[in-house]
Amino acid sequence: MIASLTFQQSQKLYGMTRIQFVFPAIVMGMVLTVAVSAADVQSSTTTTPSSDSRSLVDAVEAGRTDALDSLNEVSVKQRQPDGMTALHWAVRHGKSDWVTAIIDEGAEVDAVTDYSISPLAIACENGDATIAQILLSAGASPDLTIAGKVTCLMLAARGGDVDVIDTLLRQGADVNAKQRSGQTALMWAAAAGHADAIDRLIAGGANVNESLRSGFTPMMFACRNGHIEAAMRLLDHGVDISAAMEPKNTSGRNPRKGMTALMLAVESGHFDLALRLVGRGADPNDQSSEFAPLHALAWVRRPQVGDTPEGDPPPQIHGSVSSLEFAAKLIDAGADVNLKLRRGKAPGKARFNTRGATPFLMASQTCDLPYMQLLLDHGADPMITNHDDCTALMVAAGVGVHHVGEHPGTIDEVRQAVQWLVELGLDINHVDKNGETAMHGAAYRCFPEIVRLVAKLGADPEIWNHKNRHGWSPLTIAKGYRPGSFKPDPPTIQAVMEVGKITDEDAPTERGWQG
Repeated sequence: MIASLTFQQSQKLYGMTRIQFVFPAIVMGMVLTVAVSAADVQSSTTTTPSSDSRSLVDAVEAGRTDALDSLNEVSVKQRQPDGMTALHWAVRHGKSDWVTAIIDEGAEVDAVTDYSISPLAIACENGDATIAQILLSAGASPDLTIAGKVTCLMLAARGGDVDVIDTLLRQGADVNAKQRSGQTALMWAAAAGHADAIDRLIAGGANVNESLRSGFTPMMFACRNGHIEAAMRLLDHGVDISAAMEPKNTSGRNPRKGMTALMLAVESGHFDLALRLVGRGADPNDQSSEFAPLHALAWVRRPQVGDTPEGDPPPQIHGSVSSLEFAAKLIDAGADVNLKLRRGKAPGKARFNTRGATPFLMASQTCDLPYMQLLLDHGADPMITNHDDCTALMVAAGVGVHHVGEHPGTIDEVRQAVQWLVELGLDINHVDKNGETAMHGAAYRCFPEIVRLVAKLGADPEIWNHKNRHGWSPLTIAKGYRPGSFKPDPPTIQAVMEVGKITDEDAPTERGWQG
């Protein structure tokens, strides 16, 4: 049973991931446990025509000292209702002498249960190299697969059992065999963070650059899960630190095209690993995935909420480096604090265009004052606008909010960010290329308190009481003419009419933007 690959943490991940993007939930241990549990129940409740012939299986299952008293060529082939045999149970309990005795009596070494579990699979799951060798010497196939075409080598790799790995490789196990979704033993070892297992598998001929349709490689699995030593070991074996993911599908929680090991580590909250990657040559200003690390920190620290990939929870931060410490260290390592994004997704109606955005603009969009202050302290220019000439003040007020209540920023946080940006000298009456103003932003958020604050800070109704390029004024936005929610917000409607001294009859009929 192998869960499909996703990405989150996204990142946006995916998760990866913020998402969830993406480590596979490898649960073969659960399969084995299910087999054992089912046998526990069924062996105690199910009867067969010959209870004597089943006594060996039951005795071995129970681990009785007299278990082998009924050993004969018939009893060793008896199966419990779920397919478990005496050999399966002897392997499960790690009793190598019982395993040898049962095999000598003629047990089938490659017998599989109804769950496709073989004795060798159990030995590899348990990390028992001694029993694995006994089974292989008795003729067990090293490439016999279980459910999902999972090989015994994959089970051993996930457990990091180098002795079992060596045993399987000596017996000719296919080191590059793929399970149903294309994963290899090296991917399993990397995902679990077993550096020594990685060495053994690569020495045995494993392909370090094998890639899935999702774009995941062994290196990406290691970085997605924050395994520093595993990632460093893969780099030692020649993995390109700048290699980018090329997923066949980038929709939903799949990774973005161009994701690098560094960006995957950052968006997954593994800042210690990210700094190690920079130390090994990763570019802190790389934009191959459309974003650079300092930009990504904005949503890693403060993601949206909701059912979309952007609404996935923030990643759990592992290691000793906080997100702000990471940002400072990354800037010291050469990250450009005023780096403008070269590309950006088509923003759509009321969306914030990330093209031309700086880390400070992205942090302002989430009203993340601590991050904004850190960037300012390290030389960020708060006056830089995006490709649409949208300012940090405007996005803090709410320009770009397309789902009411799902974007970061409480009323107090938005208030503090807006006031601070005005104190820095940003123009409260700025109009961008889309005809948006800070007052439009406050209306998008449906925060009447921010509507009144923007007015108090000097927003001029003669400037903001106009339709933007989509045909919406702050009043019509408050009435529900906005993406994500078509419900009117009476408190915001009242606030806009109050501060603008306008009525419905005074609402603008002409667009107030040019171009």
